[in-house]
Amino acid sequence: MVNGESSSPALTRQNLKWFFRTSPHDEHFTQAMFDFFRDFQKKKSVKLHSLGLTYEDTQFGSDSAKVERELAKKHGYEVIVDVSYRQRATSLQAEVQRLKSANPDVWMPTSYQQDAMLFVRTAKELDYNPKMIMAQDSGHISSDFVSQVGKDAEGTLTRSPFSDDLTDKRPIAKAINAEYSKRASKNIYDLPARAFTGLITLLDAINRAGTTDPEAIRKALVATNIAGDQLLMTWDAVKFDENGQNTGVRAVIQQLQGGKYWTVYPFETATRDVIYPIPAWKDRK
Repeated sequence: MVNGESSSPALTRQNLKWFFRTSPHDEHFTQAMFDFFRDFQKKKSVKLHSLGLTYEDTQFGSDSAKVERELAKKHGYEVIVDVSYRQRATSLQAEVQRLKSANPDVWMPTSYQQDAMLFVRTAKELDYNPKMIMAQDSGHISSDFVSQVGKDAEGTLTRSPFSDDLTDKRPIAKAINAEYSKRASKNIYDLPARAFTGLITLLDAINRAGTTDPEAIRKALVATNIAGDQLLMTWDAVKFDENGQNTGVRAVIQQLQGGKYWTVYPFETATRDVIYPIPAWKDRK
């Protein structure tokens, strides 16, 4: 099994001989968030002390929150809100009220699409004005989220393994995006980009194996070494460790600005400056 999308760290920590993951997992992603916090504070001479965690109650949410808590403790941040909520909840007023009351320096939501949109609408309704939002990808980067609540979600930051504003930096990524755009009438984004990379990695292994024999394909996957300039993703490589995890992954931080996500970190590859703090509802045009 070649997994291009799932992000639970546990998947590549079970000594699974036949499992390979091309994408980053939650620890890679969350470390990128905390790297951003560190470098952003130095760059802008601001202080971020407290975090507010909200997360849906499936494995995705619980794994994300676990890693965020661990890294918060490691890097000296105080978690002053820690709230699990039911996936596909129909009301998030209590959760937003807790965030508003505690007012953490950074709100860190882990949500799927419907609850991500509901959080935005509820925050507007209750006049909750977070200065910084750092999302765990997923629902916050879906095309429906951007089209339906994007104007009200301006300034939302998210980790991501991919950003379409960087595709021009790699000819192969530019060509793939052009083909995808013809078929889908929009630029390729995170989820299909990850799925595509997983599939291409498997096809590469089958081609090198020269057979459909399972063990031969598995051995070819173990020996995979696809250089970064041959990838759609802005990664260093696809190369698996002994647990089947790609060690060549790299996460970026994006921010929703003008109805589109732009790369804002690492700073040396950023295509936009960070908007901070996010304007309060009363100050938005």
